[in-house]
Amino acid sequence: MIRRLAAALALIGLVAGCSSPRPAPPSSAAPDLARGLAAKVTADRMVAHLRALQGIANANRGSRADGTPGYDASVDYVAKALRDRGFKVSTPQFDRLYNVSPGKPALTVAGRTYQVDQASMLVRTAPGGLTGPAVHPARPSGCTSGDYPAALPAGAIAVVDDAGCSVVDKQNSAVARGAAGLIVLSAPNGQGAPPTLFGPGYFKQLTVPVAVVGANGAAALAHDTAPVRLVLDAENRTISSRNVLAQTETGSPHETIVVGAHLDSPRDGPGINDDGTGVAAVLETALQLGPLAAVNNAVRFAFWGADEDGRGGVMDYVFGMDRDQLNDIAMYLDFTMLGSPNAGFFTDDGDQSGPPTPGIAFGDVPEGSAGIERTLGGYLNLAGKRPADMPLATMADYHPFMVAGVPVGGLTAGASQIKTTVQARLWGGQAGVPFDPNFQSPRDTVDTVNRDALAVMGSGAAFAVGTYAESIGGVNGVPPHDKRHRTRVP
Repeated sequence: MIRRLAAALALIGLVAGCSSPRPAPPSSAAPDLARGLAAKVTADRMVAHLRALQGIANANRGSRADGTPGYDASVDYVAKALRDRGFKVSTPQFDRLYNVSPGKPALTVAGRTYQVDQASMLVRTAPGGLTGPAVHPARPSGCTSGDYPAALPAGAIAVVDDAGCSVVDKQNSAVARGAAGLIVLSAPNGQGAPPTLFGPGYFKQLTVPVAVVGANGAAALAHDTAPVRLVLDAENRTISSRNVLAQTETGSPHETIVVGAHLDSPRDGPGINDDGTGVAAVLETALQLGPLAAVNNAVRFAFWGADEDGRGGVMDYVFGMDRDQLNDIAMYLDFTMLGSPNAGFFTDDGDQSGPPTPGIAFGDVPEGSAGIERTLGGYLNLAGKRPADMPLATMADYHPFMVAGVPVGGLTAGASQIKTTVQARLWGGQAGVPFDPNFQSPRDTVDTVNRDALAVMGSGAAFAVGTYAESIGGVNGVPPHDKRHRTRVP
C-alpha cells in the first residue's frame, strides 16, 4: 500500500463515523450471485493465499518487492491459481524505473537552495550541476517553440508552468530554441499536477535535465534574473515487470467490471496486509466465480506490479488503452489492506461527503462512484460495521482510472493513520494506535493480519463484484455504455 496515501490522510485529518451518513443497506432482494459469492470468500480461504505469499517472502529474503525473485514468484502463484481454475491468464510486461541512488536534486537561486524533483529520470546534470540564465517564455506554458525568442542564451534554463501540454512537449519546444535544461513549476511529487503532464514512459523522451520545483522555488525564480544552478544527480535505471490479468469468458465485454489489488510488497517486508490481503480477496473471488460464471457483465481481475514504485503497472495498463477500450470498462474496484490489525472499516469516498483531498476536486470524481460507495457501505452495515469515508488519493491505484473517467470504489481497513477515540468506540480496537502498526515494515506478516476484519472486507469485495457482474443499473449503478465519456490519458 502506498505511503503517499498515508501522507494525504495526515494532512486531511481523517474522521470515522462522523463525515458520512449511514448508507442504506442493500435490498434484502440482493442478487443471489452477490450473496453467494460473499459467503464463499471466507477468511480461511483468503488466509491460505496469505500463507503462500508469506512462504514466497520467506524464501526470498523477506520481501516480494517488484523487480525481485519474490515478486516473480508471486506472479507465478497468482497466475497458476487462475489457470488451474480455467481462466485464460496474461502477464503483460511493462518497463519502469528503479532508483539506484536518490541523490540530492536541488535548485540554487540567488544563493538560496530549493529541493526539486528530478523529472528527467534517465538524464542527470554534469558533476557540479548546470548553471545558466533562467528564461521565461512569452506564454508561461511554453508548449511551442514560438513561445521563445529565436535563440536563447548559451546554457539557458527554460522555466515553464505545468499547464497546456506534456513535459515532453515543453522540453522539445525549449530545446528547439537552444535551452540546456527545463524547470517546471508545479506541486512536488505530482500532487495536483495535470494528469497529462507526465504520460507513461515520458522520461524516455527527455534529453536534457528537467526538474519540477514547488511554490517557494517558483517565487524565487520569478524575482531573480541572475544565473541559477540546477543539480540533478539521482541515478535510475529501467527494469521490466509484469501485471497479471484474467477475465471471465461470459458477460458483456462492453460492460466490464475491473477488480484490482497490487501484488508487490514494500522492499523491507513481505507485504501480507499491504497488499496481500487485497490480492487474496480478489484472487479468491475470481476462483469462486470462475471463468464461465452466469454473469451479465464480464469481470476482469487485475493484479498490479510496481505499485510501491510509482504505480507503474496500473498506469501502464490504463494509459495504454484507447477511448473505445476505456468505454468498455464500466467501473474499477480497488481493494487494499483489508486485514489491518487495529482495523477500521472504510469505503473510498466516491460521493465526496468527507473532507476534500488536495488535487481532487468534486467534479473530478466520475459519475457512478457514489453508487459504488453505497453498495460497499451497505454491505458493511449488514455485516455490523458502520463505514466511514476514506478520502480519495491522487497516488492510489484507482486514480488513473478516475482520471480517464471510469467510476471507482473500494475498501480498506486503514494504514498508518492513528485510530481516534471515536473510531475505537465505533469499531473496537485501541485508540491512539495506528490501524496497521506494521505498515511498510518486516512485521507485516500473516500472523499479524486481523482475520475478523479480513473476513468482513473480503466478503464485501466479493459482494460488490457479484452485484455489478449481474447489473450496473439501479440507484447504485454506473452510466451505461452509451452515456460514457472516457478520456484517454495522456
